[in-house]
Amino acid sequence: MRAEVLTIPNVISGLRLLLVPIFAALLLADQDLWALGVLAVAGASDWLDGVLARRLGQWSRLGELLDPAADRLFILVTLVVLTLRDVVPLWLLVAIVGRDVLLSLVLSILTSRHLGPLPVHFAGKAGTFALLYAFPLLLLAQWEGGVGTVAGVVGWAFAWWGVGLYWLAAGIYLRQAIQELRRHRQVS
Repeated sequence: MRAEVLTIPNVISGLRLLLVPIFAALLLADQDLWALGVLAVAGASDWLDGVLARRLGQWSRLGELLDPAADRLFILVTLVVLTLRDVVPLWLLVAIVGRDVLLSLVLSILTSRHLGPLPVHFAGKAGTFALLYAFPLLLLAQWEGGVGTVAGVVGWAFAWWGVGLYWLAAGIYLRQAIQELRRHRQVS
């Protein structure tokens, strides 16, 4: 892993983080079309930074932190605003944020013992991917007519899959954390 901070993928991830407050402001102002545009740019940049990191060999610890941080912030901001606007129910916000709070506690326990972070699992990536698709579709579901209806059905399908995969990944991370803690206890 390379220690450079100012890599092309890191700059792209940093710019994506800067889009979060713009996205939130647009959603709060009921500027849904512009918000969807910002979300599309953020999604494309998420894909692009990963491709460039692999092709250019520009992996860094900062990049490993920035990329998921941007994803989590987009998910959190989107969920909070969509909940405030009554687009999604409160239970969805609680289910997703609760999982992230649980894993933050697990990570803090591991960090306090100089362990971790845990390797990212495919189920977690797939869950994040599904949720990042679900939210713009659920926003589009507010539109009248066929587009809104189809977007609602597909959006909720992605949301359910995302929540399921998100919690499946949480179970996998918890198992990994327990194994790491046991291994650490045996060595100490």
